[in-house]
Amino acid sequence: MRTAETKRETKETNIELKLDLNGTGQSDVKTGVGFFDHMLTLFAFHSQIDLTAHVEGDTWVDAHHTVEDVGIALGQMINQALGDKIGIRRYGTSYLPMDETLARAVVDVSGRPFLVYRADIKNPKLGDFDTELAEEFFRAVAMNARLTLHLEVLYGSNSHHMIEGLFKAFGRALAEAIGQDGSNRLPSTKGRIEG
Repeated sequence: MRTAETKRETKETNIELKLDLNGTGQSDVKTGVGFFDHMLTLFAFHSQIDLTAHVEGDTWVDAHHTVEDVGIALGQMINQALGDKIGIRRYGTSYLPMDETLARAVVDVSGRPFLVYRADIKNPKLGDFDTELAEEFFRAVAMNARLTLHLEVLYGSNSHHMIEGLFKAFGRALAEAIGQDGSNRLPSTKGRIEG
């Protein structure tokens, strides 16, 4: 089915999340963090994953718990929806230009979680979003989806464009990696995807 959903409750956040990996990029995102909603909407569109994310979080503290917990839940649901990973391409790469910015994302659906994040974001805050939370979100997704994920802003100066470029590039690289190649095989010479 390549679908998954969860309700995840902690003392800091209450998350309802649904996704369909065979979607068309439709989204219904309400996290209480405006810039993050915008980024998740772009991620859904560019990954072609249908995504519903309704979140109540302790945003009166800051957005950290909301952003990280959504990353955890999203990663877990991606991993669950991929199932046995038979017939996926496994690897995906995207270069994404955003005006003066060029972002790159490379994904391996390897079962070996790892994040390399290189982005020199100058502005500490965009609206109600602390820009350092972008790395926290991507780390949470990579660890819980069991992805090897390399993200880099190759160059750029506008903080909004840089983070937006990363979210879009990640969406496009992930779409390629989880895409089905029509085979009935596991994309690994080991005979299994680790994890």
